[in-house]
Amino acid sequence: MESNVRSKRPVIVGITGGTGSGKSTIARAIFESIPKKKASIIEQDCYYKDQSHLPSEQRVNVNYDHPLAFDTELLIAHLEALLKGQAVQKPQYDFTIHNRKKESITVEPRDIIIVEGILVLDSPKMRELMDIKIFVDTDADVRILRRITRDIRDRGRTLESVIAQYVSVVKPMHIEFVEPTKRYADIIIPEGGHNKVAIDIMVAKIRSIIESEQ
Repeated sequence: MESNVRSKRPVIVGITGGTGSGKSTIARAIFESIPKKKASIIEQDCYYKDQSHLPSEQRVNVNYDHPLAFDTELLIAHLEALLKGQAVQKPQYDFTIHNRKKESITVEPRDIIIVEGILVLDSPKMRELMDIKIFVDTDADVRILRRITRDIRDRGRTLESVIAQYVSVVKPMHIEFVEPTKRYADIIIPEGGHNKVAIDIMVAKIRSIIESEQ
């Protein structure tokens, strides 16, 4: 059994960017390049607010690209707990019903905590917890094509609904909330998950942090 007491403060890496930018790909590439039991990953998408109080037809109309759609207080509380060496119960979100699942996933404190999502740099309090802040910068036309593919394949959406949501909500919210957080980034990575050089550099940096603390 793992001890829930850690002698060293974990390093928190924040990875953000617009929808379809490749931030999840980069987060996963970094996560999988770090030795087992050295890293944990937190997806901001898991922290959409519980909407059990709303009928299903109203959940569909919620603006999921606005900061208020996220339970940021819970996410911050979980990051603070992980920094203290405490495991947390990460919620799970079902995008087909637009609500949280009953099940949660245990996230253990590790040397590296990766937190990724479209608005992880929006909250000043969350930024203060981060040691490395990354913005993944990808052209809008590439991002919308990736979003269309993902939402149709993984979330049961129609092409028409994805395009309508992107034009009316996703694009305006990106301009208003996501893009401005680029100024808080320590590192800006162009072209998302296709930028192997940038990924390799970040993996080398994070590995050096782990090795220096051993």
